[in-house]
Amino acid sequence: QVQLVESGGGLVQTGDSLRLSCAASGRTFSSYAMVWFRQAPGKGREFVSAIRWSGDSTYYADSIKGRFTISRDNVKNTVYLQMNSLKPEDTAVYYCAASPYSRSTYSPRLIDYWGQGTQVTVSS
Repeated sequence: QVQLVESGGGLVQTGDSLRLSCAASGRTFSSYAMVWFRQAPGKGREFVSAIRWSGDSTYYADSIKGRFTISRDNVKNTVYLQMNSLKPEDTAVYYCAASPYSRSTYSPRLIDYWGQGTQVTVSS
């Protein structure tokens, strides 16, 4: 069992940065790939980024590539999403998720555990 709690969201302006954190509880955190999704109003849940259990491989959606960086600390049981050069189209609820599968992209059906989400709003 893994429980996930996100933090770090907020209201920022175009071009600003935010760092999201996802704290995990559970002894098996290090065996899961960690994934960030986002969901904008009226849209489906969209893959953003993923990192393998070892941290040696990371994956990004094209829409955020070069602006966002995912990382994890298996000692602190925490995964991070550093978001730079934010745009209004990045506005969404951001969800942390854990998957037992190793993939370069994820759909929600590959996820075992979800966090509650954290709101990111980017004003123009």
